[in-house]
Amino acid sequence: MLSGGLKLVLIGDGESPHLLKWARALNPRVQLHAISSRGFLPEFHHLLPDARRLALNTAPDHGGGNVALIKMLPKVGAWLADTDADWLHAHYLTSHGSLAWAARMGWRLRAQIAGSAWGSDILVTPQRGGAWRWMTKKVLRNCTLTTSDSVYMAERMRELGAGEVMTFPFGLEAMPKQNAKKQPWLCFANRGLEPIYRPQLVIDAFLRIACQNPEARLVIANDGSLRQSLEDETAARGLHEQITFVGRLDVAAQASYYARSTWFLSLPESDSVSVSVLEAMAHGCVPLLSELPANRELIGDSARGLIVGSLDDLPARMATLDTTKLAIANRNWVAANGLFEPHVQRFLTRLKELTPA
Repeated sequence: MLSGGLKLVLIGDGESPHLLKWARALNPRVQLHAISSRGFLPEFHHLLPDARRLALNTAPDHGGGNVALIKMLPKVGAWLADTDADWLHAHYLTSHGSLAWAARMGWRLRAQIAGSAWGSDILVTPQRGGAWRWMTKKVLRNCTLTTSDSVYMAERMRELGAGEVMTFPFGLEAMPKQNAKKQPWLCFANRGLEPIYRPQLVIDAFLRIACQNPEARLVIANDGSLRQSLEDETAARGLHEQITFVGRLDVAAQASYYARSTWFLSLPESDSVSVSVLEAMAHGCVPLLSELPANRELIGDSARGLIVGSLDDLPARMATLDTTKLAIANRNWVAANGLFEPHVQRFLTRLKELTPA
């Protein structure tokens, strides 16, 4: 294998499907180990034997203030010293990147750090105050290589002191099959039900759409701190037949909603290139996205969807789109630009080049 001799430790949230996707991509090509700030999804147990996994079983807040995680540093440092890896691959720089950096310094590890930014660790956390900005800069400057999923975020990382940044979308493992008929006014949203993702704005946008198209329906997946209040409000307004909350979905159920939905709504206040948007586009959905630089990178100037500014003219703008043609165009674009495999190969090639003989 290209990089089969490298020993690499993933450091992140082992209960995240995104970290699992990285593990699946890397495992055949490196001697893979993993540290999780929480536990591990069941598939990790099939990928890696017990000796190659360390679960810290904390409940970190990626925004910071992770005292319980920092308290695990002696355990992490000793485990990493025994593992003697070539690379520590930290995912989400505020928490796991800080842990990797502190362990490397404290235990004088020979491993280099590769840091993968996920979005708010770069776009939000450094703005919270001087201490957060200092820590983000410290981690970035101690990474030999970093990855970003958008040009915009890569620029912010360089401003904060990052050296070499590889930019590629955290894309799909494979293109989905087209096996369902689109429902013209079915809308789907699956970002977290937390303030940063502005689910209330998603509902407000949908209601503008539904005023012009009474047959429109909105399915809201995922969970979060706002879910109960949103469900209560929807019920109080008599919208339960138009808006359905389905909670967290497994991969198959989510794919089914993507496949049948014509529209995909994602309106966060801060974001990089979202995996969910790429998935939706791969299923032929037309994305309706918030005005953010990474979103413009993703869909161009209305070439593959709409940037939502004012809600007033949203239904009229949607009416001008040929959703059938956009479904084909979006699938083709993701197939050409949004698959994960080629970028993992490129990432591993660079790690091998940066590893001392």
